Amino acid sequence: MERSAINTDFWHRSGMACLLAFAVAASGACYPAGSVSTPVRANRVLHGWYDDGGPGKVTVTISLSDQIAGFERGGRPIGWCYVATGREGYGTRPGDYRITEKIVDKYSNRYGWIEDEFGNVVEPDARAGDPVPEGMTYVPAPMPYWMRLTSYGIGMHGGVIPQPGEPASHGCIRLPKDFVPMVFNEVEVGTPVKITRDPSQQGPWYYDGSRAMVAGSPPRGAGPAAVHSAAW
Repeated sequence: MERSAINTDFWHRSGMACLLAFAVAASGACYPAGSVSTPVRANRVLHGWYDDGGPGKVTVTISLSDQIAGFERGGRPIGWCYVATGREGYGTRPGDYRITEKIVDKYSNRYGWIEDEFGNVVEPDARAGDPVPEGMTYVPAPMPYWMRLTSYGIGMHGGVIPQPGEPASHGCIRLPKDFVPMVFNEVEVGTPVKITRDPSQQGPWYYDGSRAMVAGSPPRGAGPAAVHSAAW
């Protein structure tokens, strides 16, 4: 009797295991391998360039409200990019300026950070002249592809755009790092730069995971689009 009970229990458990295996297999048959995909987050494009190479001088207009710079050549739109202007307490002043200096490799003489002996940043918002703890180093902030606008240290240069559409700098106008060399090559000393609170007339565009444009398009009259994207 005891042996019979053990055998019955064995076959009961074996039967349940088979049913479970069948259920798992049937469930898998409903979802073929590779049929379930992870949604792809749309990337926000930080800049676009569609210069027609025609006649005319380049001009720059920077919208403080949209944090977007628009570029024109002879009145024709040729490109745009997100920028990061002065945050609260360091606001970038509206006005009409001209580029007065161009330097490829420049560092700030006012702002930087403090790092330890291993290169770890311990104070990300330091000023030149701040006391530096023993064993640590003050590092001036890089401002690559510097284009000066004022005598008091405001200009355009490459930098981080931490949150597109929002100010983030100490007063300068940051342009995306991978885009600023193109702008630097197209402008010259004397190029007009207008900084305004008015909305921008250019950008932004968005792309989904398949690289298809899902909103926006180049302005009318623009040359062949050469759009450069960067995820943020």
